[in-house]
Amino acid sequence: MADKATLTIGDQSYDFPIITGTENEKAIDIKTLRGVTGGVTTIDPGYKNTGSCESGITFLDGEKGILRYRGYSIEALAEKADFLEVAYLLIFGELPSKVQLDKFHNDIKAESHVDEDMKKILDGFPKSAHPMGVLSALTSALIAFNPTSVNVDSEEEMYTTIVKLLAKFPVLASWALRKKKSQPLDYGDNSLGYVANLHKMMFSKANEEYKADQSVIDALDKLLILHADHEQNCSTSTVRIVGSAHAGLFASISAGISALWGPLHGGANQAVIEMLEAIKEDGGDTKKYMAKAKDKQDPFRLMGFGHRVYKNFDPRAKIIKVAADDVLNMLGIEDPVLDIAKGLEKEALEDQYFVDRKLYPNVDFYSGIIYRALGIPVEMFTVMFALGRLPGWIAQWKEMRERKEPIGRPRQIYTGENFREFAPVSER
Repeated sequence: MADKATLTIGDQSYDFPIITGTENEKAIDIKTLRGVTGGVTTIDPGYKNTGSCESGITFLDGEKGILRYRGYSIEALAEKADFLEVAYLLIFGELPSKVQLDKFHNDIKAESHVDEDMKKILDGFPKSAHPMGVLSALTSALIAFNPTSVNVDSEEEMYTTIVKLLAKFPVLASWALRKKKSQPLDYGDNSLGYVANLHKMMFSKANEEYKADQSVIDALDKLLILHADHEQNCSTSTVRIVGSAHAGLFASISAGISALWGPLHGGANQAVIEMLEAIKEDGGDTKKYMAKAKDKQDPFRLMGFGHRVYKNFDPRAKIIKVAADDVLNMLGIEDPVLDIAKGLEKEALEDQYFVDRKLYPNVDFYSGIIYRALGIPVEMFTVMFALGRLPGWIAQWKEMRERKEPIGRPRQIYTGENFREFAPVSER
């Protein structure tokens, strides 16, 4: 007999099938629950025990510290692939051939022009505007310049829409930074690779020849790869549920950006730097703050250590730690905040309290350090996260639409007032 789960409510029992994923993950399929039970639902705040979909994009095992995109380990991809290859893999399911990759890159370069009228929208923001707010608004505004709804059954239309977004998104992100810094906009250089061009658009100066050290570009490339997808997190689930209403790709991604903006999600690497700054202002005593972190009565939280999903170690952190060390050594930066970060890292890896609880530095800890070393303002950290996560959002949206998943519509348990008679205002 096939695997099943039996639910007993009162004197009635109901059987539900158990489905098994390709990595032996098991889930109870309850899509018929309300129908067969006469309206009974489940309640799972935060959806910690609820699978919203079946997906063939990313596999994550938090207990074993495993992360794979389309079956490929994150370690192999970070070492051997570049970001554009990984983007193609996530979106289209397979690693591209040389011909496919060249075409993909050329098509992206051909679509990188952003309508001049978009500048008017950018000009409407004050310099003080947060770059994530600017990026979300500009991404949503792309709809006005591409008003035709994409036919998800057309492979050609889907490809064109995806290429347009991959092409224009780095331009918009760089504009958000240059607006913040009151610098003239840069349109990039099509002779450069995808990540190198992003770096140029962000950091080139009008009166200087653009030059970037390859180790800097490599570090950025790895960071983007490590952030490219992470299963059904808050922003990815947002993209899927907005897209399930048949909202277009640009609108769905804009919603994902807004979700990522939250400090409990994409803002974690920013919180790391803010914590390090606070420690510096208090004298820079790392031992004092390690003791505060271990004191259950102390409200201080050590940001960038441990992970909600990974119960052992974050596989991405191991990779990016090496890149962080390389970049810091190469740049030779003297920064007391980065010195504090190194001190916290060393103590946490040697402190039995943190070792026993597997509270290792995570990807947010190291990514914040790299971004700071590269001169990226703290307000831009989450924008960098969004740049990396873009292929994953696109892949998830594409998968959801092509599978014709139903519109997302969670249930609730009502806990408000029972029926009440309405009284006119004169009688209240």
